[in-house]
This record gives sequence, C-alpha cells and structure tokens, in this order.
Amino acid sequence: MDETEPLVTKQCASCKEEKPLSQFLRRTGRRSSTGSRRGACRACRKVKAAVASVAEPAPVAAVAARENVVKRRSRAQAAKPLLSSPPRPSIPLPNDPAALKTTRQGTIWMRGKTDKGRRWYQEIELELAVTLVKEHAAVIVNRHTIRRLFSNKDFRRYILERDEHTCYFCGQFGDTIDHMLPRAKGGHTTPVNCVCACNACNQSKADQDIESFMK
Repeated sequence: MDETEPLVTKQCASCKEEKPLSQFLRRTGRRSSTGSRRGACRACRKVKAAVASVAEPAPVAAVAARENVVKRRSRAQAAKPLLSSPPRPSIPLPNDPAALKTTRQGTIWMRGKTDKGRRWYQEIELELAVTLVKEHAAVIVNRHTIRRLFSNKDFRRYILERDEHTCYFCGQFGDTIDHMLPRAKGGHTTPVNCVCACNACNQSKADQDIESFMK
C-alpha cells in the first residue's frame, strides 16, 4: 500500500489562514534558502495590489513634493538682497595682435594652404605674425597660431580684382602685383602693402620706395 505524502501548509501573514505551500510565491535572491516562500499568499497579494492602484501614484506625489521645494527655495532667494557681480575682465578681440603669445621656443605657428589645397605649417617670429594680422593677411586661430587667408593664386586674383586691373602708378591696364614697400626693405605680401601694377611700372620701380619712384 502506497504511502501518501502529508500536505505541507503555511500560515498567511495577512489573513492568518493555513493554506497550501503552492499558494505562496517563492523567494528569490542570494540570501533566500532553498524552498523558502513569501509571507503573504497569492490572494492577499492581489488584494494589496488592487488597493495600491486606486491610491495616488507615487510619481505624482514625488512631483508635487519637488514643486513645493522649488517654490520654497525661490521665496528664500527672493528675500535675500541682490549682490552686485564683480566686473568681468576685458577679453581681447579675435584679431587683436595683442592676444598673440609665443611658444616656449619663442615663435608663432603659421598655417595655410597651397594652390593645390595642401596644408602647411611654418614657424615665424612674433613681429611678422603681428604685421600679417594687422595688414589683413592672416587671422588669429589661438594665442600661438595664425592662419594665412590666401594662397598665392588666390592672393594675386584678389589684388587684381580689388584694383580692377588698373595700375596704381600710371592708371593703365595692369596684370602684375607690386609691393609698395619692397620686400628687400622689410615689406610683406599683404593686402595693405600690395597693389596692382602694369609690367612696365613693376620693372622700372624694382626695389625703390614709392615716394622716390613717384617723383
């Protein structure tokens, strides 16, 4: 004759009734032992869930509490006297040469592009960098770097179109570029120092100053 196993029951923590062990959910987690069950039965847990859904949702109550805190803080800040903010230090303009600072090697980095679009870098003196920025041939990238605005072809086209292909010295048609202050005497290839010139004036001026050539 087969022996039947006794029915295992457990008392519910909510309704205090003895119910079969299958009416209780299994506990999960590392600390739960093998075969351990929840304290409340499935029916009591469903009743608690239904009652909680009728009550105010937790997120709404949290939002309301947060709004009350914000209102209290705003009232407290409004009651405090306003303090005058300290004056901000003056910031140099993007193309202000005074913003340039040399590297540890005592130079400034200059970068640009060739006629074919290839990038190049070069180290120059601070004095030259300041002159190029002042005469609108370069712009400041950061305190150690400037960028040339024109490649060789772009610069030539810019000067000729700006002066409408008119020689600065004689007023005739011009298709060359001449330096008002020659490069041999410290002039640079910048929009301020370069003008359109015809071939005859360019050849005859050579490395003379503009004052002596015009005389």
